[in-house]
Amino acid sequence: MRAPITLDLHLPNFNYPGVPPEQVFEKLVEIAHAAERSGFSSISVMDHLHQIPGVGPPTNWMFEANTMLAALAARTSSVALGALVGGVTYRNPALLAKMTTTLDIISGGRAWLGIGAAWFEAEHRAYGFDFPPLKERFERLEETLQIARAMFTQETVTFTGKHYCA
Repeated sequence: MRAPITLDLHLPNFNYPGVPPEQVFEKLVEIAHAAERSGFSSISVMDHLHQIPGVGPPTNWMFEANTMLAALAARTSSVALGALVGGVTYRNPALLAKMTTTLDIISGGRAWLGIGAAWFEAEHRAYGFDFPPLKERFERLEETLQIARAMFTQETVTFTGKHYCA
């Protein structure tokens, strides 16, 4: 049997013509409500601190993804919410798992975790984040997934890896 097709809305940008930054959140709530009414299953926001090339100019407004998702969770009722996709180098894995769990509680079980190996070196440099070689970023991704999975499913977690401890 085939799985049902779902509609998922990705919001790669926080810039709308005629909408100043202080009004962007209400615009996103409007979009989220329209998505819920239209039967969308989930909404994701981009987890970047600078706008990425190909989507918009570097001067575009970018809001922190997890904060925005928590705010949207309080104003929506049915869509799942997640970041597409968070760079493994942006946050400590245990903190990321805790943030995702908190979002899941705020949203009534609608959170999901999107995580990748990270790629936008200029963004890392601008924020003073380490940007290790690709092999190490994938090692960090694997450890992050192990930590997150354990924190999502176990009462107590002890983890010691090459890059992280939890």
